[in-house]
Amino acid sequence: MTKTLNPTVEHELSMDRTAGKSAAPDVDAANEANEPSEAQASAAALLDLTPQQAGTQTLLRGLAILEAAAGGARDLRSIGAALGTTRSTTHRLVSSLVQARYLRQVGGGYLLGPKLIELGTIALEQMPLTAVARPHLQVLAEHTHDTIHLGVRDGDDVLYIDKIPGTRGLEMRSRVGHRMPLASTGIGKAMMLDLPPETWSKLLEASHRVLAKVSFKPDHQPDIDTFVQRMTRYSQGGFTFDLEENEASIRCVAAPVRDASGAIVAALSVASTIPYMPSERMEELIPVVQREARAISQELGWRVPQPATRRIKR
Repeated sequence: MTKTLNPTVEHELSMDRTAGKSAAPDVDAANEANEPSEAQASAAALLDLTPQQAGTQTLLRGLAILEAAAGGARDLRSIGAALGTTRSTTHRLVSSLVQARYLRQVGGGYLLGPKLIELGTIALEQMPLTAVARPHLQVLAEHTHDTIHLGVRDGDDVLYIDKIPGTRGLEMRSRVGHRMPLASTGIGKAMMLDLPPETWSKLLEASHRVLAKVSFKPDHQPDIDTFVQRMTRYSQGGFTFDLEENEASIRCVAAPVRDASGAIVAALSVASTIPYMPSERMEELIPVVQREARAISQELGWRVPQPATRRIKR
């Protein structure tokens, strides 16, 4: 039995095939002239997840456009190159996303739209962790006057899901929704404490590859041996430091947050500049940060492990 496609989808696919005969060479030429960008990689990863049926192709292309825009694609040409679609198809999809407020047109280019801000805010509100953790972050902020972060692991990165700026007049690059390599941040390393040393090394290498591509250069990036030695101490103590490994002159103290199963599901940190974060104060902050991390963990169902009782033989 022959399957009949939705008329709208069939019309778009037929137009795409027809237009592709003349328009595709321009896209190929653009791709050959440039190395794959972050936008292209993000869009390609989304489109290559599974062989798509015609009914899902338009949806995945729309999502891939959002990924491309988030990765830096700003005009129809760069978005089309990221997706591998013709100009006419790209224009139709982009116009629909602008109309729905998922994109906004600025001058001759496109940026992520206000609808995504609305959905992102709702997504954060629906994440129980942020609601549970917020009072404890505020306690830390009032006690230290420093910048407080809450983050979760996302692949090889830490994703910041909450931040309370400090009151010392300092500003950091971090923001809610920002990502940084796990192994270069105190908050990220806190989520690595239960991992084996070989994974520590792999994540440090991944961090070095990412930081090699950025314009700023952290002042102190440890070699693998030093990093493993530090992580061993951190793992035994249940805390981590960031010693200017992610941002020049910035130090932080972090601790893990655990769920009812005992697994690390998040981490929090206190961060400031060197004048406010000498080594002595960092050591003093360890129990303070751990106390609030444990309090959040307990609200998530975690319980302090009880020592095994020793039976007396009679």
